[in-house]
Amino acid sequence: MEAAQLATMIQAYTGVGIGLMIGLGALGACVGVGIMCSRFLEGAARQPELMPQLQAKVFLLLGLIDASYIIAVGLAMFFAFANPLLSVLPK
Repeated sequence: MEAAQLATMIQAYTGVGIGLMIGLGALGACVGVGIMCSRFLEGAARQPELMPQLQAKVFLLLGLIDASYIIAVGLAMFFAFANPLLSVLPK
């Protein structure tokens, strides 16, 4: 194959990978937040006196879940704009 064809294939597969990283990352973060918040509401309904402690833990975990998604978006942007796979192509 020519170098131009290889570069095109690398960019196409990188685009598919970026879509999977962002799509599955968003899906996982949304499902995780949904499950966690529903369990928080169940716990708060059962024992309202524990709501302040539970709320602090929920906000901490919300930040961690969203941070993992933001890291995935950052990696996807790295591969989109500064793809290291293109540097291995023959000249």
